[in-house]
Parts: sequence; structure tokens; C-alpha cells
Amino acid sequence: MKKKILAVLMCAAMTATVFAGCGNKTEEAAAPAEEAAPAEEAAPAEEAAPAEEAAPAEESAGGGYTFEIIVKSYQSSYWQAAVTGVNQAAADLGVTANCTGPNAESDIADQVNMLNSAINNEPDGIGLAACDQESCLDSLQAAMDKGIPVVCFDSGIPKAPAGSVLSTIATDNYGAGATAADNLYPALKDTIANATAPVRIGEVNQEATSESITSRGLGFIDRFSELAAADGKTVAVIGNEYYVNNCKDAGDEASADIIIEVAVPAQTTVELCATEASVILNKADTIGVFGSNQVAAEGILTANGNLSVLGTDAAAGDILAAGFDAGSVIKGAIKDGTMFGAVTQSPLAMGIKTVETLTAIANGETVSDIPTEGYWYDSTNMEDASIAPNLYD
Repeated sequence: MKKKILAVLMCAAMTATVFAGCGNKTEEAAAPAEEAAPAEEAAPAEEAAPAEEAAPAEESAGGGYTFEIIVKSYQSSYWQAAVTGVNQAAADLGVTANCTGPNAESDIADQVNMLNSAINNEPDGIGLAACDQESCLDSLQAAMDKGIPVVCFDSGIPKAPAGSVLSTIATDNYGAGATAADNLYPALKDTIANATAPVRIGEVNQEATSESITSRGLGFIDRFSELAAADGKTVAVIGNEYYVNNCKDAGDEASADIIIEVAVPAQTTVELCATEASVILNKADTIGVFGSNQVAAEGILTANGNLSVLGTDAAAGDILAAGFDAGSVIKGAIKDGTMFGAVTQSPLAMGIKTVETLTAIANGETVSDIPTEGYWYDSTNMEDASIAPNLYD
């Protein structure tokens, strides 16, 4: 598929520093949620890039380009939604997209092996949702050496070799974590103000390696701390060392009005997230909890199955839970009042835009980072036209 032409284009991109890749800082790749247009993100692929413009006639005649797409896991409906978007765009654009992914997001070595196998297949491009920010750096260099363009989606890779990644398609994860805090804090504000002893906010993150999860976790911690400080309250962050060491201010637990306790399980499973959540939910001073992705949020709900402490009435003593992503379990819990609300992304749009971007690169077009929309939803707005299309099952 015209490897030599692609190699020349890649070299030109590196020399002129035209393309923006995952090697950029997260702040550069991300844009505030309000700047993104929900209608664009939910738009069908054919509206964003007509099929007839996807490839030159000589490429289409041979079946189009071939791309390898590697997701983080096939175990959640989130990634199935992304794969659906990939397949939809591939059909619309007349290209072939081979999707693979490890069983779990903690299977980092398996994903790296899949990436290396994809590189050996010498496709026209690779779409990668990296489980770990560090483990695929050598592979990205190998892809660049072979003239294979890479597009990251869902998570960026800040330390990627310069020029190895040509576009990052992802939610502003730090901002999305902050959005969860922006909505949870006001609901707990009176409880915090009236407390005569320190109160606790839990945070369950499925891991501390991928950019998407760590950015969301830190975004929630930093924003919640800022909101509390504005009300004259002090915050201390305890628990997992990564989040304690990388938040803006870990504070002093001995004198804090609010303790944010961060838990990370040994592996990324709902069951192990539930175990971590149970420890936090069982503490008498816990008033709120945040789960930074679908697995973590479902873990919190699983823990509540035995404890029955979650709800939407903080004044009555309910622990308010904010989640992330969607899925039938989370949606059902929000509808019945067990979970306070959640932030959702648009995995379908990410899948579509990944294939569209890879096709544009193969056609010699200039590309850049693409921020995708994130939304807060709860029982009052989850049926709204701008939100409902992103609430996958």
C-alpha cells in the first residue's frame, strides 16, 4: 500500500514538526469540553468525511487501505462501542480495519505483543489505545522506522518518540475528572460545611498507568480540593502513591477537614475494584466516592450491593457516588437513584474518528489532535438529545 510514499510523508512530518502527536503534553492534546460540539461528535462518519473522499481511486480499486486497531480490552461495553465505531467508519470509507485487544486492561504485555505483531504486518496505519504510557515506546519507534503512522485514541502517550504518533483522539481526561468534582462537590457542600469532624471522599481508579485514568483521577482530586479551599476547607490526599505524589497539593492528613482516599486494585477487574470500594464505603466518615471509569464505577456499585449505603440524599446520610462512562449497570443505578451521576465519553465517535484520521494520513493529508466530548449526566438529563446517544449499553 504505497509504503515508500508513506515513509516519505512520515519523514517530512518529522522534519517540519507539522503533526501533533501523543508526544505532546496532555494539555496540548486536550481542549475544554465546552469547546467541543456534541453534535459533531455524534455525527455519522459519512457527514464528517464522505466515503468518496476517503481514498484515491487506485487505492479503492484494491479494497482500500488496511489498518490495525488495538483497543485496551474486549471485556467492557465501552470498548465494544469503540469497535462499533471503527467498523462503521471502515465500511463507510471502504477500508479494512482489523481490531484486536487484550482480555483486560492490566494485560499490558499482551497488548505490546499485539502492537508488535501489527507492526510486522506492515499496515497502512495503526490505531492504538495504550494500556500503559511507557511500555510501547520501543514499538512506536519501530513503527516509525518502518514508515507506519500511528494514531492514539482514548489515551495519549506523552513520552512517545517525536514524530511517531501523528494524532491523539481523546477526551480531555483531566477536565472530565474535574467535571465530576464540579457536580459532586455542590451536592456535598452543606454536609461538608456542617461537619464537626473530618469527612472522607473516596476515589477508586482501576490502575495508575494509563494517561486517561490517571488524568481523570488527578483532575477530580485537584478540582475538589480547589472547590473546598474556596469554602475555607483544607484537604489531604492519602492512599495510592502515584495520585498522592502527582496531585497539586496532598495536604496534611492530621489537620485536614476533608480526606480524599485513593484506592487502586492489584488488577483491573470489577471484583477487585469492589473490594477496594468496600473498604472506603464502610468508613463512618465517608460522604462521597468517585469511580474514574466503567470498571471502577461498577466496582463501587458491586460493593454497595452488600452495604446499601449509596443514594442521592446527602442530608439523609446517603453516600453520593459519581461514576465515569456508561453501560447498563451504571445507567440503571443512576435511574433508580443508587448512583448520583456520571461523566460519559463518546467511544463510538473515537472509533469513527480514528479510522477517518488514519485514512486522511494515508491520503497524505495533514492531521492534528482531536478532542472528543465529555458530558455530566444524571437522572434529570440522561434522556437529553445531546447526551443520550453517548450512553452506550
